[in-house]
Amino acid sequence: MSTIKNMMEQEKHAHLGATEVVETASYHAQGLPAEKKGTDFDQRDMHRMGKFQELRRNFRFVTIFGFTMVLMATWEAQLDANIFGLINGGTGGLIWMYIASFFGFLAAIISMAEMASMAPTTGGQYHWVSEFAPPSAQKFLSYIVGWLCVLGWQVGNTAIAFLSSQQIQGLMILNNEDYVPQRWHLTLLVIALVTFCQLFNTFFAHKLPFVEGMVLILHLFGFFGILIPLWVLGKRTRSEARTVFTTFTDGGGWGNMGLSCLIGMLSPIFSFIGPDSATHMAEELRDASKTLPRAMIATALANGAMGFVMLVTFCMHVGNVEEILATPTGQPFIQLFYNVTGSKASTNAMASVLIIMATFGCVTNIATSSRQLWAFARDKGLPFSGWLAHVRQGWDIPLNSVLLSYAIAVLLSLINIGSTVAFNIITSLGTGALLSSYIVSISCLTLKRLRGEALLPSRFSLGAAGLPLNIFSVLFITLAFIMTFFPSSPHPDPATMNWNILVFGTVVVFSVGYFLVRGRYRYVGPVMYVRNVD
Repeated sequence: MSTIKNMMEQEKHAHLGATEVVETASYHAQGLPAEKKGTDFDQRDMHRMGKFQELRRNFRFVTIFGFTMVLMATWEAQLDANIFGLINGGTGGLIWMYIASFFGFLAAIISMAEMASMAPTTGGQYHWVSEFAPPSAQKFLSYIVGWLCVLGWQVGNTAIAFLSSQQIQGLMILNNEDYVPQRWHLTLLVIALVTFCQLFNTFFAHKLPFVEGMVLILHLFGFFGILIPLWVLGKRTRSEARTVFTTFTDGGGWGNMGLSCLIGMLSPIFSFIGPDSATHMAEELRDASKTLPRAMIATALANGAMGFVMLVTFCMHVGNVEEILATPTGQPFIQLFYNVTGSKASTNAMASVLIIMATFGCVTNIATSSRQLWAFARDKGLPFSGWLAHVRQGWDIPLNSVLLSYAIAVLLSLINIGSTVAFNIITSLGTGALLSSYIVSISCLTLKRLRGEALLPSRFSLGAAGLPLNIFSVLFITLAFIMTFFPSSPHPDPATMNWNILVFGTVVVFSVGYFLVRGRYRYVGPVMYVRNVD
């Protein structure tokens, strides 16, 4: 009851605050079209943060919910990103580590949802760090987190396009046994996919909310479109539930089953990464301080439940793990579909759902990465910030940032022609970079609570539950962060090595160096633009 009372009081306080400052913030709305104005709360938040409304607020709850559902794509990831977990942990390890990861990420998402309600800005984590970190560390920590977020999201564009291209190539191998895949084939597919996604984000950006709503329908119906055939036709290949839930394997040869399962955590981590995506669209969302946290939490619950059902289904029909990992298609889920249905046509139809979802996941990732890039440039955190932060009149999108995101994705894809190992080294940055940004931002909020400092008013407050949730979030994400640096086996060769630590360290060293040489003279941090509206 006390928590509910606190939330009602904070809602009342926020409402009064919005009423008091609506006149002082009214200049934001002058001469702007209705879809840019947003609500009084939106105008109040933008005024407090010292930001001018440049993007259209054409997202609502359903469309931003679809945006995050499609990007996280949790149930799809249970089919196409489970190889690491099958090797380290087996079916039992995959399932139980998924459950643990779900509750850990749920706590982190709830913590970030509260911060998003306090400061609903496209900047996301680096802005929160700037406002919540101790004054002596605000500038430096915010700058480093900004670089990690920007680069983490940028490499995600290529990684998702690469994943979708691998699925397409897997179907080509299934349907044509004489086809011999080449690295340049895959690179051309990646370039084609990111080109489609870039054109969509350029010429159809105003239709993005509508499209996200439509793809959300495919996300939901596609779930049942794959689940039902597996259960109806998979009686022959289905294992007993008891066997699936209790079969643990140490395929990596670590010599310790518990450690092997923890290392296999990378598979469920991949399926939950990116819950901050909606945050980076905050300035295109109407009534963001209320809608954003609800959409983030709803996404975690809905995607988490669907992902669990699909994972259990996959594990019950996977059969011999070694055989399915050795599939010539390179995609265990494609082989599983074919084993269950016995039909190439059915396999093509079912796999096409995942390819479409991955493609539109790339569309949403480019939208997210370009907004993150734009926001950090707006705060003068990047080279050529003035050009990157420019929003062209009539377009109402950060077009220059979209174009640079496209160029980076294409250039990264070319690395695969020379070396797949080198390509994986670069694209492995995303997971560690984003996890570290969650750790730092939630830690700053935790420290404020431990010190008993006043928090910003918000329309979504955790109340007394905030501190334990924040602490649990930081501990879990830190564990997940450490596990992402482990290879799949204790004695990897260059091709199987997990190069995440090398890339992550390089980015941190570069960002620190750039900060010392140039960044500290230009970057002051979002907190310096904040206005007192009390």
